[in-house]
Amino acid sequence: MAESRIALRFHAAFGLDWMQRLAGWSGDLTGWRRYGIGFFLGVLAAAALPPVDIVPTLIVSFSGLIWLADGCHRPREFFALGWSFAFGFFLAGLYWIAISLFTDIASFWWLLPFAVLALPAALAILGGLALLAYHWIGAKGVGRAFALALVWTVAEWVRGHILTGFPWNLVGYAWSGGFPGAGTVLQTASVTGIYGLSLLTVLIAALPSSLGEIVLGAARPWRRLAPAGAALGLVVLLAVAGAAHLRGDNGAVVPNIHLRLVQPSIVQSLKWDPAAREGNFQRLLALSTSPGAEAITTIIWPEAAATYFLNRDPTHLAAIAAIAPRGGLVLTGTLRTEPLPEQPVHIWNSLVAVDRGGAIVGAYDKVHLVPFGEYVPLRSILPLPKITAGSIDLSSGPGPRTLDLPGLPPVGPSICYEDIFPEGTLDTAHRPAWLLNVTNDAWFGFSSGPFQHFAMARVRAVEQGMSMVRSANNGISGVVDPYGRVVKRLALDDIGVLDAELPASLPHSTVYGSIGDWILLLMLVACGVPLLRYSWLRRDN
Repeated sequence: MAESRIALRFHAAFGLDWMQRLAGWSGDLTGWRRYGIGFFLGVLAAAALPPVDIVPTLIVSFSGLIWLADGCHRPREFFALGWSFAFGFFLAGLYWIAISLFTDIASFWWLLPFAVLALPAALAILGGLALLAYHWIGAKGVGRAFALALVWTVAEWVRGHILTGFPWNLVGYAWSGGFPGAGTVLQTASVTGIYGLSLLTVLIAALPSSLGEIVLGAARPWRRLAPAGAALGLVVLLAVAGAAHLRGDNGAVVPNIHLRLVQPSIVQSLKWDPAAREGNFQRLLALSTSPGAEAITTIIWPEAAATYFLNRDPTHLAAIAAIAPRGGLVLTGTLRTEPLPEQPVHIWNSLVAVDRGGAIVGAYDKVHLVPFGEYVPLRSILPLPKITAGSIDLSSGPGPRTLDLPGLPPVGPSICYEDIFPEGTLDTAHRPAWLLNVTNDAWFGFSSGPFQHFAMARVRAVEQGMSMVRSANNGISGVVDPYGRVVKRLALDDIGVLDAELPASLPHSTVYGSIGDWILLLMLVACGVPLLRYSWLRRDN
């Protein structure tokens, strides 16, 4: 009785009795009420990501998911709950994909249900499987948070690799936005990578679920606060470590490099319009030669900025060469094809470097092509049109590569959404000195998509300890230092140029840059072995 009175006073002192009731209420939900709340918690989790950036919503989401799972008993209930949560998460986080169809809605209106509902529903299957694995592990108490972090991170890694991969909106990206202090925690990615940061983030968000587990009669009821306290302590530890990492910044820049990023903000419906094509090209030339051009050493145009086959179009190639800085280059996105035969067999989405003499002195061909955007998977059995211009599927390049260009440090290029793939950012055999991404986010209007994409590019800079330069047709162009901090940027829908120096990358590789996702494997083993051992022992008994 004395212990019960102590526990009651403890509850009252910390205001935890309502939380216990909330946890109990959540666990008692059944049917559509349980799955409806799960869906809502998934939507709430998406609000932690850019551009909303309310990181604490993750605590409500993942702790609430554990409370809901406490009421599940059969495998199908766990799967349905995980699917509902993930469906809400992807529906809220990926709605912007459907906006791309409005570029030619008369042709692609029938794809809207697939973009809005079918894609999130398919991705949510991994969430259902994650909760099935969570059920199989059968962790209790604080172990539930570790189990949820483990299975969710594995599901994210699988999503990033299966069927060419789509690692968009991983939970760890919650630290890449504008939440106060998030930038210091983001430095963790230099050691763990984004997947490891996701594991730590879900763990932090799920540990406070213990606050709903106050048990009357417990000899030491304060222990129920310990997991939540550990979550807070882990955030502080990561922030302190990140702040220490940032102390190494000396603000160095690469000498004698002056970049001009050109953002023309050409509306996607006009980009490939034959009547607007030449006017679009002239806008790029005019912006490139606008006041201040005399100090520039390198001009960078966005993805497919030159809507001509430059290697077969001497007129437009000469026009680009004419505005190239003396002794410098114009780096531009373009379509590239084989010089012969007359009818192209292969077309690549490329980045080419043009010098003042009109020579193409370097080229990179995109590797990760967008399904249904740049090619149609299984075209022989799926007679569907791709949503981008032209009827020919683009060809994939040979792989990540480093370009050695005159007057520039070795650069690791990526095109469009290639910068969302942590392991595909650069050529590890010939590491570059900086990263360059050219993209066209005009497809997605003023939505969360361009903000999310820019935030992910920032994380690539932190992971590798390299500066990231990003030129977009329409938002967001910017220069990011090796700590993921935005030095300069052009906002979404801006038309203009951004002149900047090139921040120097770190003089050494980061931990993640050296060993990649092997660090994630170590983290998963450290998290999973005790849980699996507990699961086996429980089943043996």
